[in-house]
Amino acid sequence: MVQRIGRNLALSGTVQNQEPYDVRIVGEGEEEALKEFVEALRIKDGPIQVRELEVRWASATGEFPYFMIIRGDWQEELGERFDVAVGLLHRSIVLGEENLTVSRMMLNKQDQMLDKQDASISILQEIKADTSEIGAIREEVCATREEARRGRDEIISTLKSDRLEEKYERLSQEIAEIKAAIAEIRAKVS
Repeated sequence: MVQRIGRNLALSGTVQNQEPYDVRIVGEGEEEALKEFVEALRIKDGPIQVRELEVRWASATGEFPYFMIIRGDWQEELGERFDVAVGLLHRSIVLGEENLTVSRMMLNKQDQMLDKQDASISILQEIKADTSEIGAIREEVCATREEARRGRDEIISTLKSDRLEEKYERLSQEIAEIKAAIAEIRAKVS
Protein backbone atom coordinates (compact mmCIF):
# COMPACT_ATOMS: atom_id res chain seq x y z
CA MET A 1 0.00 0.00 0.00
CA VAL A 2 2.85 2.39 0.84
CA GLN A 3 4.52 1.63 -2.48
CA ARG A 4 1.25 2.32 -4.34
CA ILE A 5 0.76 5.64 -2.53
CA GLY A 6 4.37 6.68 -3.24
CA ARG A 7 4.18 5.76 -6.92
CA ASN A 8 0.80 7.52 -7.31
CA LEU A 9 2.43 10.70 -5.99
CA ALA A 10 5.42 10.29 -8.36
CA LEU A 11 7.82 9.77 -5.47
CA SER A 12 10.87 7.54 -5.35
CA GLY A 13 12.18 5.70 -2.33
CA THR A 14 11.80 2.53 -0.34
CA VAL A 15 9.55 0.82 2.18
CA GLN A 16 10.82 -1.97 4.42
CA ASN A 17 9.30 -3.88 7.36
CA GLN A 18 11.27 -3.59 10.60
CA GLU A 19 11.06 -5.63 13.80
CA PRO A 20 8.67 -6.01 15.52
CA TYR A 21 5.83 -4.03 13.89
CA ASP A 22 7.53 -0.99 12.43
CA VAL A 23 7.99 0.09 8.85
CA ARG A 24 10.88 2.23 7.59
CA ILE A 25 9.98 4.46 4.65
CA VAL A 26 12.29 6.71 2.69
CA GLY A 27 10.67 8.99 0.15
CA GLU A 28 12.05 11.58 -2.26
CA GLY A 29 10.15 14.00 -4.45
CA GLU A 30 8.44 17.36 -4.55
CA GLU A 31 7.76 18.85 -1.11
CA GLU A 32 3.97 19.11 -1.61
CA ALA A 33 3.80 15.50 -2.78
CA LEU A 34 5.84 14.44 0.26
CA LYS A 35 3.47 16.28 2.60
CA GLU A 36 0.52 14.57 0.92
CA PHE A 37 2.40 11.26 1.22
CA VAL A 38 2.87 11.70 4.99
CA GLU A 39 -0.86 12.37 5.42
CA ALA A 40 -1.79 9.39 3.24
CA LEU A 41 0.35 7.13 5.43
CA ARG A 42 -2.09 7.51 8.33
CA ILE A 43 -3.69 4.26 7.16
CA LYS A 44 -6.56 2.65 9.09
CA ASP A 45 -7.60 -0.13 6.73
CA GLY A 46 -8.13 -3.75 7.75
CA PRO A 47 -4.91 -5.24 9.05
CA ILE A 48 -3.02 -1.95 8.58
CA GLN A 49 -3.50 0.37 11.54
CA VAL A 50 -0.90 3.17 11.64
CA ARG A 51 -0.73 4.38 15.22
CA GLU A 52 2.21 6.75 15.03
CA LEU A 53 4.42 8.39 12.43
CA GLU A 54 7.91 9.69 13.06
CA VAL A 55 8.80 12.05 10.21
CA ARG A 56 12.30 13.39 9.53
CA TRP A 57 13.08 15.74 6.65
CA ALA A 58 16.43 15.74 4.86
CA SER A 59 17.87 16.63 1.48
CA ALA A 60 17.18 14.20 -1.33
CA THR A 61 20.04 11.95 -2.40
CA GLY A 62 18.63 10.92 -5.78
CA GLU A 63 19.69 7.32 -5.17
CA PHE A 64 16.24 5.79 -5.78
CA PRO A 65 15.12 5.31 -9.39
CA TYR A 66 11.51 4.55 -8.33
CA PHE A 67 9.50 3.58 -5.27
CA MET A 68 10.26 -0.01 -4.28
CA ILE A 69 9.77 -2.52 -1.51
CA ILE A 70 12.84 -3.90 0.24
CA ARG A 71 11.91 -7.46 1.14
CA GLY A 72 13.22 -9.63 3.97
CA ASP A 73 13.82 -13.38 3.94
CA TRP A 74 11.22 -15.52 2.17
CA GLN A 75 9.75 -17.01 5.36
CA GLU A 76 9.08 -13.60 6.81
CA GLU A 77 7.65 -12.38 3.53
CA LEU A 78 5.44 -15.47 3.27
CA GLY A 79 4.07 -14.78 6.74
CA GLU A 80 3.38 -11.18 5.78
CA ARG A 81 1.64 -12.26 2.59
CA PHE A 82 -0.57 -14.56 4.60
CA ASP A 83 -1.32 -11.65 6.92
CA VAL A 84 -2.33 -9.58 3.90
CA ALA A 85 -4.43 -12.45 2.57
CA VAL A 86 -6.21 -12.78 5.90
CA GLY A 87 -6.84 -9.04 5.92
CA LEU A 88 -8.27 -9.13 2.42
CA LEU A 89 -10.42 -12.11 3.31
CA HIS A 90 -11.67 -10.23 6.34
CA ARG A 91 -12.44 -7.23 4.18
CA SER A 92 -14.34 -9.38 1.68
CA ILE A 93 -16.40 -10.85 4.53
CA VAL A 94 -17.21 -7.37 5.83
CA LEU A 95 -18.24 -6.22 2.35
CA GLY A 96 -20.33 -9.36 1.89
CA GLU A 97 -22.11 -8.70 5.18
CA GLU A 98 -22.72 -5.09 4.16
CA ASN A 99 -24.15 -6.27 0.84
CA LEU A 100 -26.39 -8.75 2.64
CA THR A 101 -27.64 -6.03 4.97
CA VAL A 102 -28.42 -3.71 2.05
CA SER A 103 -30.17 -6.55 0.20
CA ARG A 104 -32.31 -7.33 3.23
CA MET A 105 -33.24 -3.66 3.60
CA MET A 106 -34.19 -3.47 -0.06
CA LEU A 107 -36.30 -6.62 0.18
CA ASN A 108 -38.01 -5.21 3.28
CA LYS A 109 -38.81 -2.02 1.33
CA GLN A 110 -40.17 -4.12 -1.51
CA ASP A 111 -42.41 -6.02 0.92
CA GLN A 112 -43.64 -2.72 2.37
CA MET A 113 -44.44 -1.43 -1.09
CA LEU A 114 -46.32 -4.63 -1.95
CA ASP A 115 -48.29 -4.34 1.31
CA LYS A 116 -49.17 -0.76 0.40
CA GLN A 117 -50.19 -1.92 -3.04
CA ASP A 118 -52.46 -4.59 -1.53
CA ALA A 119 -53.99 -2.04 0.85
CA SER A 120 -54.53 0.41 -2.02
CA ILE A 121 -56.17 -2.28 -4.14
CA SER A 122 -58.43 -3.26 -1.24
CA ILE A 123 -59.52 0.34 -0.67
CA LEU A 124 -60.10 0.86 -4.38
CA GLN A 125 -62.20 -2.29 -4.54
CA GLU A 126 -64.42 -0.95 -1.72
CA ILE A 127 -64.74 2.37 -3.49
CA LYS A 128 -65.58 0.61 -6.73
CA ALA A 129 -68.52 -1.11 -5.04
CA ASP A 130 -69.83 2.21 -3.67
CA THR A 131 -69.46 4.41 -6.72
CA SER A 132 -70.63 4.66 -10.27
CA GLU A 133 -67.34 6.12 -11.45
CA ILE A 134 -65.80 2.76 -12.13
CA GLY A 135 -63.71 3.97 -15.06
CA ALA A 136 -61.93 6.64 -13.01
CA ILE A 137 -61.25 4.24 -10.16
CA ARG A 138 -59.92 1.61 -12.56
CA GLU A 139 -57.42 4.18 -13.86
CA GLU A 140 -56.27 4.89 -10.29
CA VAL A 141 -55.85 1.19 -9.60
CA CYS A 142 -53.80 0.80 -12.77
CA ALA A 143 -51.70 3.83 -11.84
CA THR A 144 -51.10 2.45 -8.33
CA ARG A 145 -50.12 -0.94 -9.73
CA GLU A 146 -47.80 0.70 -12.24
CA GLU A 147 -46.21 2.81 -9.49
CA ALA A 148 -45.70 -0.33 -7.37
CA ARG A 149 -44.18 -2.12 -10.36
CA ARG A 150 -41.85 0.82 -10.99
CA GLY A 151 -40.90 0.83 -7.30
CA ARG A 152 -40.23 -2.90 -7.39
CA ASP A 153 -38.22 -2.52 -10.60
CA GLU A 154 -36.27 0.34 -9.01
CA ILE A 155 -35.48 -1.82 -5.97
CA ILE A 156 -34.38 -4.69 -8.19
CA SER A 157 -32.33 -2.29 -10.28
CA THR A 158 -30.71 -0.91 -7.12
CA LEU A 159 -29.89 -4.44 -5.99
CA LYS A 160 -28.23 -5.06 -9.35
CA SER A 161 -26.64 -1.61 -9.41
CA ASP A 162 -23.06 -0.88 -10.32
CA ARG A 163 -22.28 -0.29 -6.66
CA LEU A 164 -22.86 -3.93 -5.75
CA GLU A 165 -21.26 -5.12 -8.97
CA GLU A 166 -18.34 -2.76 -8.32
CA LYS A 167 -17.82 -4.26 -4.85
CA TYR A 168 -18.00 -7.74 -6.36
CA GLU A 169 -15.46 -6.79 -9.03
CA ARG A 170 -13.18 -5.23 -6.40
CA LEU A 171 -13.40 -8.38 -4.27
CA SER A 172 -12.67 -10.55 -7.32
CA GLN A 173 -9.66 -8.39 -8.17
CA GLU A 174 -8.33 -8.57 -4.60
CA ILE A 175 -8.71 -12.35 -4.55
CA ALA A 176 -6.83 -12.56 -7.87
CA GLU A 177 -4.04 -10.42 -6.36
CA ILE A 178 -3.84 -12.76 -3.38
CA LYS A 179 -3.60 -15.79 -5.65
CA ALA A 180 -0.89 -14.12 -7.71
CA ALA A 181 1.08 -13.25 -4.58
CA ILE A 182 0.83 -16.81 -3.28
CA ALA A 183 1.94 -18.18 -6.67
CA GLU A 184 4.87 -15.78 -6.65
CA ILE A 185 5.87 -16.92 -3.18
CA ARG A 186 5.55 -20.57 -4.16
CA ALA A 187 7.76 -19.94 -7.18
CA LYS A 188 10.38 -18.33 -4.96
CA VAL A 189 10.20 -21.19 -2.47
CA SER A 190 10.60 -23.78 -5.24
